[in-house]
Amino acid sequence: MLRGRPRLPSVSVAPVAALAVALLSSLSRCSLLEPDDPAASALSPYFGTKTRYEDANPGLLRDPEAPRRDPELLQDACTPVQLVALIRHGTRYPTAKQIRRLRQLHGLLQARRGAGGGLVDKGRQDMRRLALRLAALFPALFSRENYGRLQLVTSSKHRCVDSGAAFLQGLWQHLHPGLPPPDVADMECGPPRINDKLMRFFDHCEKFLTEVEKNATALYHVEAFKTGPEMQNILKKVAATLQVPVHSLNADLIQVAFFTCSFDLAIKGVKSPWCDVFDIDDAKVLEYLNDLKQYWKRGYGYTINSRSSCTLFQDIFQHLDKAIEQKQRSQPVSSPVILQFGHAETLLPLLALMGYFKDKEPLTAYNYKEQLHRKFRSGHIVPYASNLIFVLYHCKNAKTPKEEFRVQMLLNEKVLPLAHSQETASLYEDLKAHYKDILQSCHSSKECELAKVNNTSDEL
Repeated sequence: MLRGRPRLPSVSVAPVAALAVALLSSLSRCSLLEPDDPAASALSPYFGTKTRYEDANPGLLRDPEAPRRDPELLQDACTPVQLVALIRHGTRYPTAKQIRRLRQLHGLLQARRGAGGGLVDKGRQDMRRLALRLAALFPALFSRENYGRLQLVTSSKHRCVDSGAAFLQGLWQHLHPGLPPPDVADMECGPPRINDKLMRFFDHCEKFLTEVEKNATALYHVEAFKTGPEMQNILKKVAATLQVPVHSLNADLIQVAFFTCSFDLAIKGVKSPWCDVFDIDDAKVLEYLNDLKQYWKRGYGYTINSRSSCTLFQDIFQHLDKAIEQKQRSQPVSSPVILQFGHAETLLPLLALMGYFKDKEPLTAYNYKEQLHRKFRSGHIVPYASNLIFVLYHCKNAKTPKEEFRVQMLLNEKVLPLAHSQETASLYEDLKAHYKDILQSCHSSKECELAKVNNTSDEL
């Protein structure tokens, strides 16, 4: 087991090549993580959207298949009648874009990582275990009787489709212990249905694409932070370790090394020596760099980021509305479980739309120290396999029809207090009233429409 900083080679070749040599050397010396390795556990909470689910939910490290029943969950007089879950795909390989960056440093990455962005075995395990825990937590909903009525929707990305399939396999394991699962296509509920307009709404929002995604200045604060004093300090430390000139390194190359640490840990449970290059203070700075990007591209940075998710938010409430109508007519709920598989980019805008994890001041390139205790920490909100769950309850002994139906939300299997009241449960009608503007007045076609440019001229 490696301890302390890795012994990296002293070279006089070009700086990028030197970093490549150092990285290749480190890859040959990766070691399996010991159960309580202090270096890895110290950095683990700071990997942003590349954080392992168990690092955001530490209790799972002891028993990853045991359900975690939050004591705030409703019970006794209130029975769950529907569950709508929005689930981020499980642990994945680096994306093609990330691989291209990493290949600057070593040409072997693509061969050893597999398909860009694809789900890894650990990601399938993430999904199977999540299915086992949710089925144990809500047995009446995830029952054999309801299995054929499961409704699965997914992004077209293979990591999401494969996540849905792995979830179904985990559910099969819960319902049929000891029996091997059939192919997803042969399962009673059928394979997940692809719907990118719902799960990748950002790709279908022209205003977002023009003003944020393709706008070179939209991530100004990200680029400014890369050249700021906090990142420059890390560059100097890494340059000294690698024995290369500091001016030849940049923030992107530093992130490459940090990515290597996070990917090896998340994918294989392996500790790369690159993890030893960084200390906790470095990790906090690199986490903030990641969070700046998520904040300005998916969170509160621009209004369109969250407003582009209105269709998804409304779809969730349409499911809940339909379940209530069916219960009121004494009919069985046609879709007791709806599972929607998407991305961190699906979840973050929706949570921002609902008012969660909003700090008093915006995250900028210039207030890192003031934001050390910020609410918006992407790794705590949307790690791999993160999930936002709406549970609709029917409550007996209600004094009025309005009190008959209640809702709770869970984020990563923990009850999520309401953003506006901090209560752990809400009457359904009260929740709808609070989000009335989004449910009634937010129309994606209008929100995503680009402002028309007036081309008229006074010239003769």
